[in-house]
Amino acid sequence: MHTGPVMDKRAPLPGIKNLVAVASGKGGVGKTTVAVNLAIALKNLGASVGLLDADVYGPNVPVMLGTTEQPRALDERTIIPVEAFGVKMISMGLLNPGDKPLIWRGPMLHSVIQQFLRSVQWGELDYLVVDLPPGTGDVQLTLIQSVALTGAVIVTTPSVVSLADVRKAIEMFRQVNVNILGVVENMSYFDCPHCHGRIDVFGHGEGQRMAQIFGVPFLGEIEIDPQIRIGGDSGKPVASLGPDAPGAKSIYAMTRNVASRLASATAVAAPTVQIL
Repeated sequence: MHTGPVMDKRAPLPGIKNLVAVASGKGGVGKTTVAVNLAIALKNLGASVGLLDADVYGPNVPVMLGTTEQPRALDERTIIPVEAFGVKMISMGLLNPGDKPLIWRGPMLHSVIQQFLRSVQWGELDYLVVDLPPGTGDVQLTLIQSVALTGAVIVTTPSVVSLADVRKAIEMFRQVNVNILGVVENMSYFDCPHCHGRIDVFGHGEGQRMAQIFGVPFLGEIEIDPQIRIGGDSGKPVASLGPDAPGAKSIYAMTRNVASRLASATAVAAPTVQIL
């Protein structure tokens, strides 16, 4: 009797059903905004959720969640995460507050990511969302090599120049056999309050075209809405206002698509028994 598929050597995190990386090929596309609102929307849809801010150079998650509370350490190997909007969260921004920059090399980054993954008491979670730094550097590789990711969400903007950056991110995950859940097009369009027409500020359709080119699902368009920006700046993310709030509808639509893709990925990954 043989069981398949072959087990991944990367160990899952105990108690966490889905480990989701949110990534981008470059900065400035709203990756953290997507990660924060995705986590809160999943929570508001009835799931238990954690958010790991792995962007150690630019840890903006605490600002977007409106918290400066420091996590408690019970001992050297046990960290209690902070909770905001019902989401458990850990971030270097809570451990290193202020404007002092972090100047770290690979081994130090590896150590802190391992601590965030293994020492934080996440408990039982349906989803742990990981906000990765932009690009394809040490933090991304550490995460990918350390734990079994359920899948990755790639965030881009509707710009032709984003194509090469999306390709790099997708190829990184494919080379290490991480399932790509799909592409999210952020800052997709603007609904004019005066003419009630749609204005494509940065172009139109490139996110969906990228998804087709690379053979991955398109998870949705998130519009340009002042409430999304205001929510992030004020520490009250728009997703926390509910699915019908201004600026939140497209976020919840994207979140439902992500949850659906994760359910499919988990079902496919379940081991089957083959009689030889």
